[in-house]
Amino acid sequence: MNWVSIAILSVVAGTLVNIIDSRLLSRQMPSLRAFLLLMGSVHFVYSWIFFFLFPLPRNLETEPLLIAVGSGLLRTAAITLLFYSLQKEEVARVIPVFYTYPIFVALIAMPILGESLSYSQWLSIIIVVAGAIIISVKRRPTGATIWLSRPFLLLFGSSLLMALMNITSKYALAYISPWSLFWLSTFCMSGIYLLISIRPRIIKQIGNMKRRNSTLALFIFNETLTALATVLLFWALETGPASLVSAIVGGSRPVFVFIFALILSRIWPTFLEWQPGRVALILRIIAIAMIVSGLTIIYLT
Repeated sequence: MNWVSIAILSVVAGTLVNIIDSRLLSRQMPSLRAFLLLMGSVHFVYSWIFFFLFPLPRNLETEPLLIAVGSGLLRTAAITLLFYSLQKEEVARVIPVFYTYPIFVALIAMPILGESLSYSQWLSIIIVVAGAIIISVKRRPTGATIWLSRPFLLLFGSSLLMALMNITSKYALAYISPWSLFWLSTFCMSGIYLLISIRPRIIKQIGNMKRRNSTLALFIFNETLTALATVLLFWALETGPASLVSAIVGGSRPVFVFIFALILSRIWPTFLEWQPGRVALILRIIAIAMIVSGLTIIYLT
């Protein structure tokens, strides 16, 4: 498979993760810290498994190792802000704003990684990001158009952090494999989440959850998908330009989230609290057409 196909597979797996995250955070988990405690616990186990299966190169220098660790810290910060926003807003609006980070990647990758883009590729990135922003538009019953307020500002910051994560990951992948970068990054994330979440009251919250067994089963399945999506992303970054990989992942994720959320709203209305009106559907269809057009330009060039 080429890097485009790998990136799209990462998007599909990541889309399912975002949908289930939204369900867990807004409907089933007692608190964000309880969510982070479970996430840290599951990924701590996965980190050790990958650690033994994919050790670091023996001659690895200190600089790429520190950059890989920094990539993990950036990913942890970006994802934490995303989780907070998913608690407050519907997934079909949060994800498009979060995944506008390709424009930051394109700007940063030129001076740091020495990547260059043609005019058509720049146009494609702009189209993809514009389409993602349009999806985030929300209309009140009065007809007024609004955007995310405080969550939007947090998502803007998390988007920038995600862009920096992609850049640092691309650098680290010149020295270590995607699987090694995964466990390094996940060790950082799980360690921080366990540190801030292991509290008696948080453990008690998890023990008192309604439908605990089914929730835990869904959680473990979701975090397994998270691991798959992350490894695929790192694999795509290893073999393709960071700016274009980010454009594909960041641009197409809102499309898949919208489609999956729309299907769920029809066949399982109680799974997500999302019932778009006619105007919202028209805006999202226009945005999807823009994103698909941008991705097509990237693929053809």
